Amino acid sequence: MGVDVTVPLTTPPEAAPVAPSLIGFSLEQDRFTDWVGLNSRNLFFFNVLNNLKSLSGTSPFIRIGANSEDHTNFNPNVQVPQLIFPAPSTTMPYPEALNVTVGDAYYQAAQFLPPDTHVVWGVNFGDNNLTAASLEAKAIVKAFSSSAVKSQGIVLDAIEIGNEPDLYLNNGHRAQNYTSTQYVEEWTAFATNVSAVAGITSTSSTQFWGASFAGSSHSTNGFSPQAIFNEGLLNSTTGSFISTISQHHYSGSFCSGSEGLLQDLMTKATIRGNLTIFAPDAKAVRAQGLDYVLGETNSYSCHGAPGVSNVAGAALWSLDYALFSTQIQSSRIFFHEGIGFKYNFIQPVTLTRSTTDATTLPSPLPPHIQPQYYAAIVANEAIGSSGKTRIAELTIDDPNVAGYAFYEGSSLSRAVFINSRAFLQSSPSRSLIHVDLTFADGSARSATLKRLAIPHADDTSGLTWGGQTYETSDGKVSGSSKRESVDLKEGFDIQDTEAVLVSFTL
Repeated sequence: MGVDVTVPLTTPPEAAPVAPSLIGFSLEQDRFTDWVGLNSRNLFFFNVLNNLKSLSGTSPFIRIGANSEDHTNFNPNVQVPQLIFPAPSTTMPYPEALNVTVGDAYYQAAQFLPPDTHVVWGVNFGDNNLTAASLEAKAIVKAFSSSAVKSQGIVLDAIEIGNEPDLYLNNGHRAQNYTSTQYVEEWTAFATNVSAVAGITSTSSTQFWGASFAGSSHSTNGFSPQAIFNEGLLNSTTGSFISTISQHHYSGSFCSGSEGLLQDLMTKATIRGNLTIFAPDAKAVRAQGLDYVLGETNSYSCHGAPGVSNVAGAALWSLDYALFSTQIQSSRIFFHEGIGFKYNFIQPVTLTRSTTDATTLPSPLPPHIQPQYYAAIVANEAIGSSGKTRIAELTIDDPNVAGYAFYEGSSLSRAVFINSRAFLQSSPSRSLIHVDLTFADGSARSATLKRLAIPHADDTSGLTWGGQTYETSDGKVSGSSKRESVDLKEGFDIQDTEAVLVSFTL
């Protein structure tokens, strides 16, 4: 079985700019200091972020917020974050904190991020307490103004006011008749106070993220970028301080315990269907001259589905999902992470209970990466570090194979191919697809290939990238990198549940 793929040698007009930092991370706010460290650096987390920086030249962008963003309050006398958690459950073994009280040291911990990291930090909007949000914003700016943070080149790109306010009418933060019109009025009032204490102006390096909705009506009614623009969000002075509109999306829900199927998650058509619905939103945002990002996303909401979100097939989903997001004019994508969440790329601290059913582990599980982490590695290597790369999806007439070409300047440089057909531990045999390349407007002289080798789609470990592994105790890469020569006249094979990076010499 095979496919013929035409690859333009020169940059096609539809190719989109793609940032070296395309894949960023959204961190659940309650346990931020577990990720980076409170009094000293979490070296494991630092190392796995540094791996990505070494490939792209840019540290992954970090957003700190999410559900616990609207449960956080500031107390200047608190040295160690005070957290109150609900009981773990089978569905949610590591729940978010119901109450988070932090002091200056919590925000100062930003100094332990990799040098030159760009950060977005959320303040509490859910409690509808202007003073609380202003105190947090003041403490955030104080930390980023400190010599410890500034000397590392770590910068505060934006403050986000509230997380998923479109869900406030369901979670008790607002009345059940809460509307986007009320959101615009309240956001403007909060932004006026926050900008005053944080020194945010039209010319400051720190701006605001707006919206951060869980869903979208994709129209001028309900909660959507189009609706809040129509209702005057950008017309106020503080509205002009918004640099970016963020939207959130999950491919399904595990909140009630309804597990998704792995092949469903990985399927090419499903990925495109999940993202193209946001294309009108992104277009409306871009028309206002604003940046558009997927500020929180992952596989299944409520921390993922066991046997789906935490296995190797999710690495291919993440890779295809992230690369395709560029085709709807999203500049960055932030995969959500929380301590012990099933869909994590990274588990940065030792865990003592199972992430899939909350049972006590027979022995503590040290920090480790999960399969999805390889998606970020492959994406960063494919995009490169020039800061001028453009990406175009390739037309491939196969429901299981996706492809993307990457261009440096005006010329083809690399291409990624993803075979998302699930090869499971229970599968009787493993198929492959032969890829024949045809070049538009010329031909390449030679090419090499690296493989993301995956034993089975439902394995939780054992992946290698070009023969190397990141499944190490310190998070650093191990092993020698391996490349295959590609005979461009003969093409190459790609197995079910595999991705390859082809690098061209023109």
